[in-house]
Amino acid sequence: MKKFFSCLLLAAVFMAVPALAQKTYVNGIDPNYPPFAYVDEKTGQPTGFDVESLDWIAKTMGFKVKHMPMAWDGIVPALLAKQIDMVDSGMSITPERALKVQFSTPYWTVSRVFVVSADSKLTPEQILHSKIQLGVQRGTSEANAIKKEQLEQGYPFELRFYDSAPLAVEDLLNGRIQAALMDELPADNAIKMGRAVKKAGTHGQPDQFGVAMRKGDKELHQLVNEGYKKLMADPFWQELQKKYLNK
Repeated sequence: MKKFFSCLLLAAVFMAVPALAQKTYVNGIDPNYPPFAYVDEKTGQPTGFDVESLDWIAKTMGFKVKHMPMAWDGIVPALLAKQIDMVDSGMSITPERALKVQFSTPYWTVSRVFVVSADSKLTPEQILHSKIQLGVQRGTSEANAIKKEQLEQGYPFELRFYDSAPLAVEDLLNGRIQAALMDELPADNAIKMGRAVKKAGTHGQPDQFGVAMRKGDKELHQLVNEGYKKLMADPFWQELQKKYLNK
């Protein structure tokens, strides 16, 4: 009888000990950058190609992830201030950013395009050399590149900055700007959603997307790289492309 009660006591102790808690990482995202990352209007929850990719990686690699929407132009400072742990949200790998953060292995390549209204006759050359209003999302690689190019080449257009690519599209449709520069997939998403816009042509070199992390965070860097390697070898990678990127 004493042995029986001892076994019961031992079992109770093991049941009371919680399982090892999984580590939780916070991913900063642009709240309005479809199809890669955005907050769903119906559910109020973060979603998109990058969000679902990282959710799969977290489940596979044994950690938890929380997606935190925030202003894009403050997302790298938030990462450096340890308010978030990574940025998996369609972030282009640039030399300027690489001075401050470390990037994962690139997981996607995307071209930059000019977007104009559906009935516009503007060409890329006309956009660059005309006195028009050109919209771009602040804090993006394309914003930094076109601003630098304008200073170097003396282009006459007026740059207008927006919190997101969809907001630039809205002003394009309202006639407040005549063109916008953005990554190709957000432009494709606007067209898919029935916005009366079209792509007028590409500009500059394609960007490679990577996950930004703090320098020295070797454990997370390894988890993310290994996670993407596993994801790209899994059928779910193709499912995500079909769902979000029309691939």
